[in-house]
Amino acid sequence: MKRYTSLLFIVALFLLGGCERTDEQRSRILKIYNWADYIDEEVLAEFPEWYKEQTGEEIRIIYQVFDINEIMLTKIERGHEDFDVVCPSEYIIERMLRKDLLLPIDRNFNNTPDYTGNVSPYIREQLDKISQPGREANDYVVAYMWGTAGLLYNKRFVSEEEVESWECLWDPKYKGKILMKDSYRDAYGTAIIYAHAQQLADGTVTVEELMNDYSPEAIELAEEYLKAMKPNIAGWEADFGKEMMTKNKAWINFTWSGDAVWAIDEAALVGVELDYLVPEEGSNIWFDGWVIPKYARNRKAASYFINYLCQADIALRNMDEIGYVSAVATPEILEEKIDEELEECSDLSYFFGPGAECVSVDPVQYPDIGVVERCAMIRDFGDQTELVLQMWSRVKGDNLNAGIVLLIFLVFGLLLIWLIYHRVRRYKQKQKNRSRRRRRKWYK
Repeated sequence: MKRYTSLLFIVALFLLGGCERTDEQRSRILKIYNWADYIDEEVLAEFPEWYKEQTGEEIRIIYQVFDINEIMLTKIERGHEDFDVVCPSEYIIERMLRKDLLLPIDRNFNNTPDYTGNVSPYIREQLDKISQPGREANDYVVAYMWGTAGLLYNKRFVSEEEVESWECLWDPKYKGKILMKDSYRDAYGTAIIYAHAQQLADGTVTVEELMNDYSPEAIELAEEYLKAMKPNIAGWEADFGKEMMTKNKAWINFTWSGDAVWAIDEAALVGVELDYLVPEEGSNIWFDGWVIPKYARNRKAASYFINYLCQADIALRNMDEIGYVSAVATPEILEEKIDEELEECSDLSYFFGPGAECVSVDPVQYPDIGVVERCAMIRDFGDQTELVLQMWSRVKGDNLNAGIVLLIFLVFGLLLIWLIYHRVRRYKQKQKNRSRRRRRKWYK
């Protein structure tokens, strides 16, 4: 995701964030915690006016951003931060539901229509999977953006056929030309899928089963494959990969579809032709959604804000600004996204419903049903999270071959011997000096 924060909201943060407030004062403030550059800033700035039109009440925004899901979660779970609305990824939402860290969204909007029903039934069905006993996910979350994980590639150096399989990531032909997301979940999913490519082709196992198998055997297998892939990797990146691709400095980038959209458009401006594809074996399909944390102090404004974002025109503006795909699925959005210049058509009936069986839209943003059917959501690792993180640490930290390790030990050994030698020599010299002083004293 792109990184940029409006000065307006940083100023608001400093002006409003430093003191305790009464309940009445706090009811006029909405604290939002979101991914950096994950919303149209004009959409954000216009919310107070819209809120006043709907409720007759004033509202001011304190807006903060995060780069890592787990940092956001820690602030809420351990710090009891009173954010009113946050935008985590699906696995963190699942974890927050399990730990009772969320409040249900209040859909009583009085005279304001409930726009949350604009979210695609397909998205709601997927989020149902993260429900917990006594807590239906769709009561606590409204999906915001979604997409796939796949391969962004430079068409000058890599053919479409070569990226149709994850095998290209292990091909020494591309050594030093591949960038991978610094994401233990996506890396795990990719490795475990490729390790079972034949079983997937035979239909004896599914992508969903594989990516959500966190057994010790599966973790060990993923580690083996990731270490075998590592010599080809030029770098593990969080956000710079798409820019490297636009500059021809990398040929293949494991990335998310929204970043791919941005990179393809930017690269075209400088004459670099990029494309994006989800390999045939399958991949991760992800969802980000708005939730109200347990320690929120303005549930009403948070619920209205979530509802505000589900309007078709607002969803379109956010999509156009950030490049990702909204979970909102209305006829207005479909009509706006149809591109008659595209020759191929996609079956988007799973997302927009009947009548969208063959529409010409950007396949990077809106994958065909055939792509979606070979993808699945990676669930929260739960109690196995620590084991997966340890595996990921070993993969990223295992940078040294045996020869280098031996050389390092040799150097440190020589340094140790040198230090011991000089300390012994210094000790002997002191003993000699003491002996001389004694002899001098005796002669006197």
